[in-house]
Amino acid sequence: MSRRSRAREVALQILFEDDVNPRDTVEALTSFVNARLNSPDMEEFCLSLILGVRRNQAEIDEALNAIAQNWTVNRMAATDRNVLRLGAFELKFTETPYKVVINEAVELAKRYGNANSAQFVNGILDKVRASDQPPEGGKDDSTQS
Repeated sequence: MSRRSRAREVALQILFEDDVNPRDTVEALTSFVNARLNSPDMEEFCLSLILGVRRNQAEIDEALNAIAQNWTVNRMAATDRNVLRLGAFELKFTETPYKVVINEAVELAKRYGNANSAQFVNGILDKVRASDQPPEGGKDDSTQS
């Protein structure tokens, strides 16, 4: 597992916990991340994911609700919901290539979700990517020469 993959895994753990028992302080969050990553660069990356999802959660959930046919974010399994939030944040608000984002999210879903989670996450995040894709290629450089 790469260091960034591990940082995403820790971010998922925090986001999952936020659903059940939110942390009150940035210090508690920082302490948890530091104890698991012990790398300033990866801690910064992990915290940027967590805080980014928290800051943009309403917009992310709205986008997921619009895309997920016959599902609402609140009805999704907590693991799937938080993997999707993490992936949607990276797709919508970072420069991480969409193939990396989707692959990382699918791997998290395989590891922490149920038998159908990976396929579900892949399908939803692909639709998120497509909905954000500008007509002339956007973040997907494979269509440009």
